[in-house]
Amino acid sequence: MTTERQMTLNDLSPYLDRVPHVLQKIPKVRTLVVGDIGLDEYLSGEVRRVSPEAPVPVLEVLSQDSRLGLTGNVAQNVSSLGGHVDLVSVCGTDEASLKIREKLKEAGVQGLHLVDDPTRPTTRKVRAMAGPHHLLRVDFEKKQHLSPEIESQVIARCESLMGSCDVVIVEDYAKGFLTPGLMSGLSKMARANGKKLIIDPNPKSKATLYLGAQLMTPNRDEAVALSGVDYDELRDHADLLLTVGEKLRTDLSLEQLVMTRGKDGMSLFSKEEVVHLPTFAKQVFDVTGAGDTVIAALGLALASGEDLVSACVFANLAAGVVVAKIGCVPCTPNELQEALSEALEML
Repeated sequence: MTTERQMTLNDLSPYLDRVPHVLQKIPKVRTLVVGDIGLDEYLSGEVRRVSPEAPVPVLEVLSQDSRLGLTGNVAQNVSSLGGHVDLVSVCGTDEASLKIREKLKEAGVQGLHLVDDPTRPTTRKVRAMAGPHHLLRVDFEKKQHLSPEIESQVIARCESLMGSCDVVIVEDYAKGFLTPGLMSGLSKMARANGKKLIIDPNPKSKATLYLGAQLMTPNRDEAVALSGVDYDELRDHADLLLTVGEKLRTDLSLEQLVMTRGKDGMSLFSKEEVVHLPTFAKQVFDVTGAGDTVIAALGLALASGEDLVSACVFANLAAGVVVAKIGCVPCTPNELQEALSEALEML
């Protein structure tokens, strides 16, 4: 019978003591990251008037910025924490693709294995911001499955890297990149090479797409959607999280499941037990990209030899750093050390 336990901040002290050891081991870890990639662009300025052409605000642009998005943010988090990363994805043959390659190199991502697909644009998300206020987002993307030819190239790239990596992180943003054929190929390659495959799922995809993964990291809402549990029927039940987590883990034959729960921390599901961890975040300004930080830090810690609880404490600490910032930004070892000191003071 599965046991359940709620851990307090004081219970996490032994695991916090492991953080410096994990940081020392991370430079030796090679991570294979696979998934959709995109460019996040920001137009920031002031709104002082309404357009005479239509009842819409006029943004006077004062600055422009672009950042790595989607799987690019996962890759830069791995690199920022000190790990070696090989990134496999698909880009269009356009200016956004060139900018992504430049930014990946600037972020220290060592292995760039981007397949060019002239039939689809590189995903871009352009956001118009007036101070902290989000006025508009414009998406440039094409949501369709990869062609058989491009899919074969992606699988070949992954196969060439599988033997040298220590852990595999797969990101699904439901834009057509993660095809059933690619997911099946990745899971077979990972098992054949004895590598742990971690999946960050998308509720727009069918849960069965992820069969073959060992570990999944959905947030609470994603887990509910993927489990097929009737939320309206069970939302007032104390066992909602247990029902959702256990159903998802058993339905997909997962070894482990980590459910992120925002300000409520994380819930860890395995065959033996369910563990609830508190969060370390003091201030939450923006949760954008927090899941990317979690899966990057989690994968690095597990590949460094940590158990699931220890790895989740490490990832939780890193997530607490990035939610105090605006936009998709990585966590650095120095920031993690500062967060560790603050966490130890809370005990």
